[in-house]
Amino acid sequence: MEVKRGLMSEDSNEADRLAALARYGLLDTPSEEGFDRLTRVAAFLFSAPIALISLVDRDRQWFKSACGLAGRETPREWAFCAHAIRGTEVMVVADATRDPRFRDNPLVTGPPHIRFYAGAPLLTGDGFALGTLCVIDATPRPGMSGAHQLILRDLASVVMDLLELRRMRGDVH
Repeated sequence: MEVKRGLMSEDSNEADRLAALARYGLLDTPSEEGFDRLTRVAAFLFSAPIALISLVDRDRQWFKSACGLAGRETPREWAFCAHAIRGTEVMVVADATRDPRFRDNPLVTGPPHIRFYAGAPLLTGDGFALGTLCVIDATPRPGMSGAHQLILRDLASVVMDLLELRRMRGDVH
C-alpha cells in the first residue's frame, strides 16, 4: 500500500503541509467569486446555512470563502477542519454536542452553535490537506449518505482545480 507524503501521520509532516499551503499564496487574500460560487452551491445542495472553504494554518483556520458566516477565521484549536485534514475522506459529525472531540468547543457552546459538520479535505496532488470544503448546520443531522459524501468530495476537487489554475496563472501573493 502506497502512502502519500502528506498523509503519513497526524503531525510528522506538518511543516511540509504548511509549506504546501504557502505555495498557493491564498492566506489573507480577498474574496474571489469562483470560490464564493462553490460555497453557495454547497450550501444550497446540502440545505446548510453555512458552507466554507477553510484553510488550516499553523495557529488558525482562515476562510477563503464563507457563505452564511461573517467571520474570516477562528483559532485552529476550535477548528473542526483541523480534525478533518487528518484523513482523506469526508469527516461527518452528526451532533457535535454528543461528540467528545467537540462538545465543549466554543463554536458548539456559543455562536454559531454547530451541531452538524461535514468536511471534505482539499488535497494537493502530493497528498497534503490544505483545509476543507465544509457544510455546517445548527441542527443535528443523522449523518450523510455515501452519495452526498461523494458530491462533497467532488466539490472539494473542483476547489482544488481552481486553486491549481490560480497557482499556474501566477495568482499567488
